[in-house]
Amino acid sequence: MSTRDSGGLPPENASYAAAGVDIDAGERAVELLAPHAKRATRPEVVGGIGGFAGLFALKGDYREPLLASSSDGVGTKLAVAQAMGRHDTVGRDLVAMVVDDLVVCGAEPLFLQDYIAIGKVVPEIVAEIVKGIADGCVDAGCALLGGETAEHPGLMADGHYDISATGVGVVEADEVLSADRVRAGDVVIAMASSGLHSNGYSLARKVLLEWGHMDLNGHVEELDRTLGEELLEPTRIYARDCLALIAEAEVRTFAHVTGGGLADNLSRVLPPGVVAELERSSWSPAPIFALIAQRGRVSREEMERTFNMGVGMVAIVAPEDTDRALAVLTARHVDSWVLGTIKSGGRDAAKGKTGVATLVGEHPRF
Repeated sequence: MSTRDSGGLPPENASYAAAGVDIDAGERAVELLAPHAKRATRPEVVGGIGGFAGLFALKGDYREPLLASSSDGVGTKLAVAQAMGRHDTVGRDLVAMVVDDLVVCGAEPLFLQDYIAIGKVVPEIVAEIVKGIADGCVDAGCALLGGETAEHPGLMADGHYDISATGVGVVEADEVLSADRVRAGDVVIAMASSGLHSNGYSLARKVLLEWGHMDLNGHVEELDRTLGEELLEPTRIYARDCLALIAEAEVRTFAHVTGGGLADNLSRVLPPGVVAELERSSWSPAPIFALIAQRGRVSREEMERTFNMGVGMVAIVAPEDTDRALAVLTARHVDSWVLGTIKSGGRDAAKGKTGVATLVGEHPRF
């Protein structure tokens, strides 16, 4: 039966707005976000906001440049932002998730393009999100080259949105950091996370909000702030810190600790036949991790494969450069420490496609 036969007649003057897409609101959002986007630029950017494509001139004395790319999102951390009506921090999370993947291979982040899907465009909310993205790009030293905001009525509820981004970086072909540079005797250095970062929020929300009935606006003694403030703490952006480390020390490779936890992510950058032995006693995870573990009765194994547990980025460096690497990070106000060492593995390790990272010992006060 047709829509007309069923009595579902269209309005007298059907329009895109009547279907749920407000072009005027979209244009207003662009007006509000444009000043933020203009802050996040580099000299290589050609033109400005508003074109169908962003242009970027690859300038510099490169010998054999390779372009690196990475795409990511923020995940269900967005549900916390939307519940609190605070949208100015998740953009920084988005940038961190992308550029800190790029720098793992030694690439300098050049530019980023974002995508915002939203149930109903509220220009002020879109501008808040982009402000956070621009802030993150400035911190990372990359340009916000362009993006897309798409209104999805009927697919997403009003007030709901999702964000993602793709970033591009550059690295010389003979300077790519990878597993084949790692060898037994190398030292593993940890860089502290700022909290949960942007992984494990489905479990955190289930434990704290659904099962624990905790209030996002309620002060939590263990955290010394509200739960919402803790959960919206922006992901640390390590890109410039890592590039500074490369310039001053012999870095074999990095590992960005995201979904899958510390051991799994570090294993991805280890060659077959080695074991990274990581000492839990070298650091104490922040109180938010203990809160989730205790309130949800989550096992240590599950915690360590879901959350970063206080380590957001790992560098593997030549042993003779350990002190220099720690000094560089300290000068950049990055809390860092020796996490472990790379050792030759046994026959089982040699059979694998990658090396093995394993955690030993106990965390103090966890």
